[in-house]
Order: sequence, then C-alpha cells, then structure tokens
Amino acid sequence: MAAVLPGLDVLVSRRSSLLRGRSVGLLCHQASVTRGLTHAAGALRSIRGVKLRRLFAPEHGLTGAAQDHAGIGGERDALTGLPVLSLYGRRLEPEPRALDGLDALVVDLQDVGARYYTYLWTTTLAMRVAARVGLPVVVLDRPNPLGGEKLEGNMPDPRFASFVGLYPLPTRHGMTIGELAGYLNATHGLGCDLTVVPMLGWRRAMLWEATELPFVAPSPNMPTVDTARVYPGGCLIEGTNLSEGRGTTRPFEWVGAPYLDGPRLAHALERRGLPGSRFRAIGFEPAFHKWKGRRCGGVQVHVTDAERFKPVASYLALLAEARKQAPRHFKWRKPPYEFERRKLPIDLLGGGPTMRRAVERGAPLKRLEASWRRDLTRFARARRPFLLYE
Repeated sequence: MAAVLPGLDVLVSRRSSLLRGRSVGLLCHQASVTRGLTHAAGALRSIRGVKLRRLFAPEHGLTGAAQDHAGIGGERDALTGLPVLSLYGRRLEPEPRALDGLDALVVDLQDVGARYYTYLWTTTLAMRVAARVGLPVVVLDRPNPLGGEKLEGNMPDPRFASFVGLYPLPTRHGMTIGELAGYLNATHGLGCDLTVVPMLGWRRAMLWEATELPFVAPSPNMPTVDTARVYPGGCLIEGTNLSEGRGTTRPFEWVGAPYLDGPRLAHALERRGLPGSRFRAIGFEPAFHKWKGRRCGGVQVHVTDAERFKPVASYLALLAEARKQAPRHFKWRKPPYEFERRKLPIDLLGGGPTMRRAVERGAPLKRLEASWRRDLTRFARARRPFLLYE
C-alpha cells in the first residue's frame, strides 16, 4: 500500500502553481506538517514566488501550548518572525482587515473526526469572512484518524448551535476537513471561493496507523491516536463533574471522580458487553483541571477492536453507570462553556437535551442508538457528492 501524502505535501510537490506569485495567509497549528515533519509555514515559503504574510492560530494557539478554553492572544512566530493573529479568544473569526493584502488564505489543520473539535468551526468561520471580502480559500486536506466510513451519534438541533457544533453534523461524521469544507460551503451557503487540495493514497477504510504518517498532537490533550479514537464519546465527559483525564497522561481514556468506586464502575460496564472495548478500574490524581490533586476512582477505556468500537454509545453508558452509582454526587457541568453562557455544556455537546435526558431516565442504549439511524442514513446520502476518496 502506497504511503499517504497529506494535502500540504501534494501542494508543494505537485500543485505549487496554485499559490505561485501570490501573497498568502496561513491558518495552521503545530500538527500542520509535511510527511517529513516540515511545518507548513516553512513548506509554503519553499515554494518559489509565494509570499507568506501572516499566520492565524486556532484554539490552543500556534504551538498548542494553551489548555482548553484558554483565550489566545496575538503574538509573533519565533520560527518565521511573522505576526500570529488569534482566532480563539476575543474573536473567533478573522477581522476583514486582517485579510487585507492577501491573495489567498491557506488552511492546514489536523481534525480528529468529531463534531466538537473546534478546528473545523474555525475553518468554517474563516471561510465565511473570506467569502465576504472575496478572498479565495485553499484547504489542504488531512486524514480523519478514525477513518471515513463509520458514522455515529445524533444530528444536533440547530437551536443548540455553538462553537462545538455551528452546523448540524453527526457526532462522528466520517469526513476529512477538506470534505467537510466542501460540504458546509455548499449545503449552508457560505459562498466561499474554495479549493481543496486532496491527499494522495488515502482511502476511507484507513485508520491512522495505515497512513504511515507521524502523529503530531493537534491539541495538548490529544496526544495519541488512541485519544482520538475515544474522543467522540470522551468529550461528553466535559459536560459533567467527572474528570475526563485532563491533567493526566491519558486524557479522555481515564475517567473518574473522588466519589466513584472504580472496580464497581468497571464491573457494571463490563457486564454491558459493549463492542470493541474493555473497562479497567483505575485510580488517578489530576495535576490540573477538575479534581486537581484529588484521588479519583474510575476506569480506563481500552479499545480492543477499533472497527467495532462505538465511542459515543460507550461513553453514554459510562455516564449512565457513574450517575447510577453516585446520584447525589454526579452533576452536569454548569455554563459558561465555549462562549455559551446559558445552555448546559452537555446539551451543547449533545446537540440538544436528548442524550442528557436519556442518561437521566436510564433509557436503554439500543433505543437511543436506534433513534439516530434515520438521520445518519440521510446524512450519509447528503455527504456523498462531497466525498473525495473511495
């Protein structure tokens, strides 16, 4: 099987004429690298005639040093000396004047295949502004670490749109960031003059390991491919007072709280026989974030079969069992969350109150999964014209 070339490599080696002689801005982060680990800023500068004018940074900043929900300020990039404009903080989209003097905006961001991951929505907002000022956008495509076939979760209620879901997508959408850019541009009338530079060698059935690409953490709590694999479910823990493992070496895989009995929780989850996963009792002390310095009981979610594993269903089961074990201590996290000050964070993540209410009622998981099927079938049909890979 041929090695996968990300859109950045394809641009530099085969389609450099797209940008030659043009002044460009670059929306990127630390995972915006070639197969050989050259950062996108350096790669673009290597193209003769390209003038890289300024950089734009999403959540976590250009270097990925900032933790979740930390506002990012402007800075100057130590590598290139270029100004870095923040798109996560006071503003979530570029000011029109920040695009002055540019002939194109290049976007190179590694996504992880879940609706909540904010890089997709930063891209979407940048496309909207670029459309207003008549600036072309070039999206350099990258693999979805979860592959491009499996879909899971609900289609959210537009009334719960937020920066963890500006437009309706399934929780696990099975698309690359380039495919999503094309889909959202067309189906939501963004009006962007969009060019997607596809990868070479990627297939929808590929998990990250099959790409033979180095994995660079796209955010500080996404250190490994294992993290990305559980994240479509694991991020739901953010909507509770359970620790999602931030402040530990296994974020989103370790889940717990001081009030939980880990062995009892692991036993309850093991009895459910959830496909492609095992649950092991653990204890941990977060170095920061929820329950900092407190001993937490909980579980590690082990993915034993990535093809069969259902992250959303598995973590909803975990929430249900944790709440059942400690109903007086388990709490839904209160706002604010991702720039929303009224709605519950779990409802923003869940795209409405349905998932929360199912956990509160102890509704059968299979019934909840069945309620998603019709919308997932419709989405699979709607996305088909925008898929770039077999």
